[in-house]
Amino acid sequence: MATVLPILAFQIIIFFLISPSIILVAGENQGFARTLDRKLHGLKKEKLSHFRFYWHDIVTGRNPTSVAIVRQPTNSSTGFGFVSMIDDPLTLGPKLSSKLAGRAQGFYASASQEDVGLLMVMNFAFIEGKYNGSTITVLGRNEVFNTVREMPVVGGSGLFRFARGYVQARTHTFNIKTGDATVEYNVFVLHY
Repeated sequence: MATVLPILAFQIIIFFLISPSIILVAGENQGFARTLDRKLHGLKKEKLSHFRFYWHDIVTGRNPTSVAIVRQPTNSSTGFGFVSMIDDPLTLGPKLSSKLAGRAQGFYASASQEDVGLLMVMNFAFIEGKYNGSTITVLGRNEVFNTVREMPVVGGSGLFRFARGYVQARTHTFNIKTGDATVEYNVFVLHY
């Protein structure tokens, strides 16, 4: 018992000497991450918005809005490996002459060897009304021969910071000879 007391006293003294440094390390800013106050960044109650517009993918003519940057391999029946960069108009109606709401900028790539499945990577960059300068970012799989395709909204900018949701795409018209297409997009997005 006489030898246990000095050891216990020594452990208690060491604990009190070390514990302030443990507290300092535990509460220290790690430099790469910290918790922020939502309100300081304008994050209030989320809103659910619905947008409907038409995406015009024009691959022919004097001013195409979709340009192949990797051509279709000749040995692929699905176009696997094909990549196209886009700057497609987004209009309020199905005609290209309809009012312009913005542009879809990004690329799509044939990412399936077994069916026609595109990887869509694009920003819907708006130029209309209060959404002017804001974007919605879509990243997902587009099975073009399905009647309705669903792809996720993975973010955005401006009024759509921290956005999430999904888009539904429905082919409105497709010209098999030229490859030009008009697709109706319905966008359902949660944002602040």
